Amino acid sequence: QVQLAESGGGLAQAGDSLRLSCAISGRALGSYALGWFRQAPGKERELLAATGWGVDRTHVVDSVKGRFTVSKDNGKNMVYLQMNSLKPDDTGLYYCAVNRYGSIWSEEIDQWDYWGQGTQVTVSS
Repeated sequence: QVQLAESGGGLAQAGDSLRLSCAISGRALGSYALGWFRQAPGKERELLAATGWGVDRTHVVDSVKGRFTVSKDNGKNMVYLQMNSLKPDDTGLYYCAVNRYGSIWSEEIDQWDYWGQGTQVTVSS
């Protein structure tokens, strides 16, 4: 079992930056992948970015590329999502998740095995 706890969400204005954190506990992650997802109001949950835990490989989806960056700290068991130049469309509930197969490109929700409770990000114009 893996437990995930997101933090760092809150209220922001357009153009602001936020850094989300995901604290990981439980079993060792080995070759797993860690991803960040967003669920905007009335929309499906979507992958934003992911990183391999045992390898230095990252993926950021085109819609947020250039504004969002994913990083990790293996020693602290933490994964981060740095979000710059925030827009009102970035409003949503942000989740971190674990993919046991290590796929950082998987956009299928059911291929991600463990989820945090989410942290809310609200961006005003």
